Amino acid sequence: MAELAALEDPRTRAVNEKYGDDHGVNLGKLRALAKRLKTQQELACRLWETGDTAAKLLATLICRPKAFGRDELDVMLRSARTPKVHDWLVNYVVKRNPYAEELRLAWSTDPDPVVASAGWALTSERVAKKPEDLDLTELLDTIEAKMKDAPARLQWAMNQCLAQIGIEHAEHRSRAIDIGERLQVLKDYPTSPGCTSPFAPVWITEMVRRKERT
Repeated sequence: MAELAALEDPRTRAVNEKYGDDHGVNLGKLRALAKRLKTQQELACRLWETGDTAAKLLATLICRPKAFGRDELDVMLRSARTPKVHDWLVNYVVKRNPYAEELRLAWSTDPDPVVASAGWALTSERVAKKPEDLDLTELLDTIEAKMKDAPARLQWAMNQCLAQIGIEHAEHRSRAIDIGERLQVLKDYPTSPGCTSPFAPVWITEMVRRKERT
């Protein structure tokens, strides 16, 4: 905790707070610290229990993802209220845990939109890497009906799933693009030069173009 405190930078905190993350540690330096510590499950658990955002981020990098039980991960996700902690927990821990699919199903329909967004993030992973047994038509039906009015975090995750369906599954591409065009979700999202817009029709078209070029 003393090392994390020493890495605190007010300017970094000011930038992070614009995106809802209450910490001031440069993520590159945080990763360097994690690389030095290597895997330490007990330390990771103790860091998570502090409630400190930087400590929780570090915990996701040094833990053993498969060591957590289903209920543990559920409790952890519900306490991960800042965007970066939420994202790292899902991507670095839950996706590598044997309960990932069970949690995906449970979280996707959770009444808490932040929890539900984790379920949709896991669904996007399945769409891209293991689509067997997924009903993509049903997913598109749900996105078409609910994404427009969903809270921001859930909307973002559903939009990502929409884009992944369009990118990875040619038979659903035209419908995915059409849904994006009609709903207009994230059409005006500010995008840095050289980056791809998260607006699904643009995202799908650009990623398909890149795949066809390689």
